[in-house]
Amino acid sequence: MEALALRVSGLDPYVDGAIRVVAFYDTLMRRRVDLPALARASAGLAECVAGIRLHGSGRAIRFSPLGTEAPAPAPTSAPTSAPSQPVSPTAPVLLDEEEIGTVWLERAGAPHQLDEILLDRLAIAVAAAVERYGPTRTTMADPALVELAVSAGTDEVARARALRLLGFAAGAPLHVVAVRSAAVPLDRVGAGICPGGLVKAASLAAPCEGTGVLLATAVDRDGFPEGVRAGLALAGADALDASWHRARTALRFTSTREPVLHYAQLGALALLAEVPDAVARANPDVAALARLAGNGNPEDLETLDAYCATGSLRRAADLLHLHHSSVSRRLDHLSRALGLDLTDPTGLTRARLALTAWRLLPTPG
Repeated sequence: MEALALRVSGLDPYVDGAIRVVAFYDTLMRRRVDLPALARASAGLAECVAGIRLHGSGRAIRFSPLGTEAPAPAPTSAPTSAPSQPVSPTAPVLLDEEEIGTVWLERAGAPHQLDEILLDRLAIAVAAAVERYGPTRTTMADPALVELAVSAGTDEVARARALRLLGFAAGAPLHVVAVRSAAVPLDRVGAGICPGGLVKAASLAAPCEGTGVLLATAVDRDGFPEGVRAGLALAGADALDASWHRARTALRFTSTREPVLHYAQLGALALLAEVPDAVARANPDVAALARLAGNGNPEDLETLDAYCATGSLRRAADLLHLHHSSVSRRLDHLSRALGLDLTDPTGLTRARLALTAWRLLPTPG
C-alpha cells in the first residue's frame, strides 16, 4: 500500500494527477481494505490528517500522514460532525442515496488542487467498505432488494442473499412492519421504532402500493409517530414472506383507537381477513353497518366502536367523554338501526364482528 501512495503535491498536470488518484482508490477497493486502512492510505497520499466519520456510530477515524492514529483534536465549540482543525471541503458518504457519514482532510493551509477529487473517491471507497463489512445505520434501502426479501415468489437462496446485502445476519429473527403514513417519512418512522439497531425501509409498488415495509432487529411500539398506522409480525428469515403477509393483515385491523397492532394480538379475528369482500358485503349485519356509515353521522360509529371495545355503557361513556345517559340514547338508536340487541352478549358479538369486517373492506374509490 505504501508503494502505491503518491504525493498529491507532486501530481502534475491536474488531469494526470486526477487519473492517478482514481487509480489509487480503485486499487484499495479491489484489495477490500477496511475503514482504518482507507484513512491511513488517504493521509499518506494527501500528506495531512485524513478523517472518516459514520453518523451511526459517531466515532471518527483519523490518521496522520506517518501512518499512525492522529491525536485527538483540541476541544472546540464546533459541531461534533466536523473536525476542529482547519479542513479542506468535506465530502458526504452516500449509500442507497442516504448520507451515512462524511470524510475530510485536515490541512494547516489552503486546500490542494486535487483534494476535492481525493475526497470524492475516498467517500466512494468508504461506502463500499461499509456495505461490505457489516450492517449500516442507513434506513432507506433499495426497494427492489427489500421486495426480493419479502416476496412470496423468492427462493430461499435469493432471500438470504438479499437479507445479507441489507445487513441482516443469516437466520436472525426480524420484525416486519407494514406502514401507512401520509405525513411522516419512512426513514423517520424507522429511526423512531429502532433507534439502537439495524432497520431498513422501502416503499413497495403494486399490489402493495402506498404501503411501506420496515425490516428491523427490534421494535419500540412507543416510537411510532402520531398519525402512523402499522401492523407488526415477527419471524425468522426463512419465513419472511409469511411475516410480511401477517404484518399487512395486522395493518388492515388498525384504527384511530388502535393505530399499531401486532398480528399475534388478532388471534381468531385474523380469520376475518380471509373472508372475500363480496361475501362480507352480502352479510346482513355488515350491510346494515354500511348503511349506518353511509348516513354521514360519525358519532354513530364512534359510539359503536367505544361500546364494542369496552362492553360497558359507563366505560364507553368515559372513553367518549359523555354522560352515560347520552351514550344510552345513542345505543338505543344503534340497536334499532342495526336490528341488534346490543345489551345482549350475542348481539354485541355480532356488532363487533360486523364492525371489524366492515373496516376490512376496501374504501370505495
